[in-house]
Amino acid sequence: MLAALTGLGLSTAAGLNAYIPLVVVGVLANVTDAVRLPDAYSWLSNWGVIAVIAVLLVAETVLDKVPVVDSVNDAIQTVVRPASGGVVFSATNAAAEFERSSWMTENPWAGWLLGIGVALAVHVMKSAARPVVNAGTAEVGAPVVSTAEDAGSLGISLVAVFAPVLVIVALLLLAVLSWWVIVKVRRRRARKRGDSSAGLTLPPPAG
Repeated sequence: MLAALTGLGLSTAAGLNAYIPLVVVGVLANVTDAVRLPDAYSWLSNWGVIAVIAVLLVAETVLDKVPVVDSVNDAIQTVVRPASGGVVFSATNAAAEFERSSWMTENPWAGWLLGIGVALAVHVMKSAARPVVNAGTAEVGAPVVSTAEDAGSLGISLVAVFAPVLVIVALLLLAVLSWWVIVKVRRRRARKRGDSSAGLTLPPPAG
């Protein structure tokens, strides 16, 4: 069960930032015994690979804090973040040990799908929230929110590895945040529809 929570936590972190959990897993696999990578994922602990991911992380960190550019970046990350979620879920043995299921062990693609699904769900929530934040703060809030997302991704990654039970709390908080985002997005769309209807109203005829 703890392995499953580790995988879910890392996939959640990947939905916020694709590269942070990959770097965390790669570094920890080298310097601690907390992460043991299967042979098929030993490349993730290669320092050269970690360096490349770190460069991508720096680029992502900068781009995600620039209004307008962040939306373009989110569109690109629609593929990258779910893929990262699938990798970290499977790379941490979470797929093989999920509920000690032999079926999961014999069907590693299922672990990939779980990781991809979780990361994609978080990514969609993040992408939907960003325009609301930008519009509500005259685009001043983008760097603040992006920094909070990066910190959240790092925090969830570390919690997933060292205290996986707490992943449940993180998932509950994200569920509440998702509900808030959905409400805000619906209100924003309803307001836009109302403004559009008002703009199309014809003036009454003269005299």
